[in-house]
Amino acid sequence: MTKILAVVGPTASGKSSTALELARRHGGEIVSCDSMQIYRGMDIGTAKPTASDMETVPHHLIDIADPDEAFSAGDYADAAAKAVDGIAGRGRIPIFCGGTFMYLDALTEISSLSDASKDEALRRALEEYAAENGASALHRMLEEVDPDSAAAIHENNIKRVIRAIEIYRTTGKTKTEWDRESKSGPSRYDVTRLLIEYRDRNTLYARIDARVDKMMEDGLEDEVRRLYDSGKLSGATASGAIGYKEFIPYFEGRSTIEEVVDEIKRSTRNYAKRQMTWLRRYRDAIVITADGLSADEIADAADDALSDFFGGTEE
Repeated sequence: MTKILAVVGPTASGKSSTALELARRHGGEIVSCDSMQIYRGMDIGTAKPTASDMETVPHHLIDIADPDEAFSAGDYADAAAKAVDGIAGRGRIPIFCGGTFMYLDALTEISSLSDASKDEALRRALEEYAAENGASALHRMLEEVDPDSAAAIHENNIKRVIRAIEIYRTTGKTKTEWDRESKSGPSRYDVTRLLIEYRDRNTLYARIDARVDKMMEDGLEDEVRRLYDSGKLSGATASGAIGYKEFIPYFEGRSTIEEVVDEIKRSTRNYAKRQMTWLRRYRDAIVITADGLSADEIADAADDALSDFFGGTEE
């Protein structure tokens, strides 16, 4: 069973710097599990790793889609599984880092979908069918064999509709059945979660505010304006991203830049609260309390806590 490390915690907790340092020390490669870092051009507002970071340690699942492109947790699980296989095959350690814990769980807890048989010829045939007959006709095809998946997948998300039909055609079971069975089945991965937490929420909130201020200094407004002017923020996922959606009223003359910054900070703090609620599910996580610690001290504490994990990557 492949061992993977997941560095988790609320936004601005120091996950990225800790994961980077652990990867540098122990021969790891980082797999982003951030639903916005997958998008090209969304760099500053997603706290994407720098070019220097990515030269120091290989990173995966960053800049793999355009902001107006739909990308689901299922898409992520498929791509992440391939990344893990490649990293482990090179004898290195997969280290997940990011705040979209639903993506992480899609890989580690719902693994059977990624394992379902694939048929490239069938996929191409379905793509051609959609091109000739339209998305609605393809969606009706799915509805006939898997009405539950059809209800959950929008007809315009042709990639996911095709995948659901492909699963049924190649395995004889619907995507709905695979999801239900896989949630109760064993995972392919032996997951160790390192949780970075702050007992004093005001400390975390101050880090969030400081990070937003730094993003503005680094040119966040210009980045968002380029995406807005090009129509790239029209995608259902990207257009709702914190740090981006708050600028739309400003560009339309309905708010001030000061109100934009305040709203980004408020939205990010609320997002951190939701993350902390999700993180309570990880009862077996190794916890590092980061109050009062520098980035180097957090990394050192993590290294000590993970001494057993770094004793080997396969069992």
